[in-house]
Amino acid sequence: MSSYTPRLKKVYHDDVVAALQKQFDYANVMETPRLQKIVVNKGVGDAVANKKALTDAVEQVRKITGQHPVTVGAKKSVSNFKLRQGMPVGVYVTLRGDRMWDFLDRLISLALPRVRDFRGIPDKSFDGRGNYSLGIKEQIIFPEIDIDKIDKIDGMDVTFVTSATTDEQALALLKGLGMPFVRREQDGNGLS
Repeated sequence: MSSYTPRLKKVYHDDVVAALQKQFDYANVMETPRLQKIVVNKGVGDAVANKKALTDAVEQVRKITGQHPVTVGAKKSVSNFKLRQGMPVGVYVTLRGDRMWDFLDRLISLALPRVRDFRGIPDKSFDGRGNYSLGIKEQIIFPEIDIDKIDKIDGMDVTFVTSATTDEQALALLKGLGMPFVRREQDGNGLS
C-alpha cells in the first residue's frame, strides 16, 4: 500500500472541510459537501462517416484521464444524419478516488491556464442540485495531447458531481478546491 495522497484531496480534508463547516454551520462533519465523481464526456458526431474519429476520441480521453473510456451508442435512429440506433457516437469516463483528485488538480493548475485569453470559468453552470458542468472547447489545452498528432480540434464536457444539496454549497466547495470561477454580470432581466 503506497502512502501517496493527491494534493487536492489533502487540501480538501485539511482546509476546505473546516471552511465549509464554518460557512454553512454544519453540526456534523459528514454533512460537509464532497466531490463524488467527475465525468468526462466527448461526443463524436464524425464517427458515422469516419471510424477513425471514434478511435482518436477514445485515445485522447484515455490520455487525458488515465482511464479507458466507455463507448456510447446513439439512442435513436436519425435518417437525415445516416445514424442508426446503437451506432457509436461518443465516449465517456467516470473518475472516482485518487484519479478524480489527480485529474481535477491537472485541470485547475495545468489545463485551464493554457486556454487563450483565460479569465476564469463561469459560475452559472450549476444544475440546481449541486452539480457543475464545464464545457471545454479545445482538447489541446491538456498537456497530454500532442497537437501535431491530432486531426481535428474539438471539445468535451466535464461534469463535477458533488454531494451538496444546493448550488451555493457546491460553488463554495469547488471554489475552496481552487476552481477559478469568475462572477458574471447580471443579465438584462435582473437575474444574477
